[in-house]
Amino acid sequence: KKMFPIQYNKEQLTDFSFSKEREIILTGNAGSYCSTSLSTCNTRKYHGLFATIQPQMDNNFYMLLSSLDETILKGDIEYKLAVHLYPNTLYPEGHLFMENFSYDKAPEWNFIMDGIKISKQIILCKDENRLLIKYKVIEADTQFKIRFQPFLAFRNVHAVRQADFSINSKATLINNGIEICLYKEFAPLFMQFSKRVEFVASPDWYYDIEYVKEMERGYDFKESLFVPGYFEAALKKGDELIFSAGLTEIRTASLKIKFAKELQANISLDSFENCLINAAKQFIITHDGKTEVMAGWHWFGRWGRDTFISLPGLMLAQDNIKIFKSALDTILKDLNHGLFPNTGSGTQASFNSVDAPLWFFWTLQQYAMRSVPIAIGIKNIWKEYGDKMISILEHFRKGTLHNIYMRENYLLWAGENNVALTWMDAMIDGIPVTPRTGLAVEINALWYNAIQFALEAATASGNKKFIEEWKKYPALIEQSFKETFWDEHKNYLADVVNEDFKDWSIRPNQLIAISLPYSPVENHIAKQVLEITERELLTPRGLRTLSPNDSNYKGSYNGDQRNRDLAYHNGTVWTWLLGPFAEEYLRQHGSDGIEKIKEIRFHFEEALFEYGIGTIAEIYEGDAPHKACGAISQAWSVAELLRIKHLLKSFETSNQNKPGQKIPLKKDLENISSL
Repeated sequence: KKMFPIQYNKEQLTDFSFSKEREIILTGNAGSYCSTSLSTCNTRKYHGLFATIQPQMDNNFYMLLSSLDETILKGDIEYKLAVHLYPNTLYPEGHLFMENFSYDKAPEWNFIMDGIKISKQIILCKDENRLLIKYKVIEADTQFKIRFQPFLAFRNVHAVRQADFSINSKATLINNGIEICLYKEFAPLFMQFSKRVEFVASPDWYYDIEYVKEMERGYDFKESLFVPGYFEAALKKGDELIFSAGLTEIRTASLKIKFAKELQANISLDSFENCLINAAKQFIITHDGKTEVMAGWHWFGRWGRDTFISLPGLMLAQDNIKIFKSALDTILKDLNHGLFPNTGSGTQASFNSVDAPLWFFWTLQQYAMRSVPIAIGIKNIWKEYGDKMISILEHFRKGTLHNIYMRENYLLWAGENNVALTWMDAMIDGIPVTPRTGLAVEINALWYNAIQFALEAATASGNKKFIEEWKKYPALIEQSFKETFWDEHKNYLADVVNEDFKDWSIRPNQLIAISLPYSPVENHIAKQVLEITERELLTPRGLRTLSPNDSNYKGSYNGDQRNRDLAYHNGTVWTWLLGPFAEEYLRQHGSDGIEKIKEIRFHFEEALFEYGIGTIAEIYEGDAPHKACGAISQAWSVAELLRIKHLLKSFETSNQNKPGQKIPLKKDLENISSL
């Protein structure tokens, strides 16, 4: 059992092979982030102290301040606290001065050298694009100087910077700091201190800084960064110095109070649950009047399906209805041809997701289930979102983009050449790695669930026209679904059917199909599907995307993008799939299933210390020990672990805990079907 708050000792910190593998992510809801490794060496191009959205350019994140290198000057001796990786060289090696690290309300390092002990605490303001770092002198046998060198990038986080002598290298003096802007299209960067500092202009480029994670991933990994000069201040025992980096100038006298307020407002990472809640908040970005869910840090933006799958766990499980609805309203503005953007928004939107609109119905169901009484919640949902629901169903029935349409057997066909429309969407050279064109099992279950919920909501609202037009479909879909996907000899569901071809790969998509509030299969089928997915796919970190007994299975996830994409949905473990698994497992096993789900969830405590500190990774390797990989913090991974806790709580307090019965929060909790 891990101890909270999160902490690491000197032995771990000074072991670079250990500390470089653990990463920190801090985010601000206004549209900025700060990230580095436990060693403070930036090991990714995405790492840096201050990255922010530049709305005057686009909605991408741009790295402005890559690092702030600190040097302690005691007499004629210099102690460099920073860490950089150059070709075959680690310099400086500031991690060797680290005494301990703790992460309660903010990450904090303690450094010790020659009679001096100093702490460094980092905060990213929640509602303002501003980074704050507090340095506190805990021990000092004499006065000393501290020097700060800001390493500037001013580039898109997905790229690396090379030396450019055409930049605007001039720094303008402001109150206790400087203003600088390397390119005119950027917002300027304001760097200031809470006390008087001396700035010495000494512009220079630092070449060939290496990002080892990018090298491992097969991307450009060398960067040159610009240093405009350095700041110096004198400190003694008991002194505090606060550094600010932001897009606007700040009154430096207020920095001490501002830091204290921001720190107080942060969640204490003193438990597994608080770590998940804190991580959940980090995916919400509110800017330019929009509320968006970042699918994952560092390289995922807003994804349609991820938004809908994540929102119930991220927001509803914390009873944060306001942000839940704000995020829904934001993405609803981009509904087009019955489809939500898979990625991007506005003119940058890509509508290549057949399942995002169907997950929208599921998200509304989760919303309704938290209403009291549920019947009123469902009625209100139809009133507020009924026109969008009808629009999606009509477009799918008649046909929309990417050859998405309802066939004569009432099942949903989706796909065309060289397009991946489901969540298994990895592409190599423009060709899907896991082709799923045709009738996909979870897509058709989501289609069935969407129609059933729409009928339920229309019934609650008395919309007889919609009911008359759509009431025949569920029974027809049930019949076709079973005929198309079920094999009574194999005892599981086909993954994809394309005319005469049936893909019998054992994948978790059939688990999604049986776990929905409305499922098109009988309980005896669901039970057998659960058994085979548990046996073949379940791991302590989630479900594999393909059975290890399949010849296409890949149990490791490493190398360049091609090798990683080959494994992405061919064995790699996804944590978010534990949500559907837990829901169906509790339904099938009743009270006897509670301890197993609790145990699976409990073991994720260890994961908080292994990769993204205090959060849950995007994916894990299929082979034991199931090493974390991909994005260090993924929205639906965190969300489903939070939703599972809510499911367990509801299940334990309900009388409906007999095997084979639907768990609480499903559609028949209040006998809705009798409306």
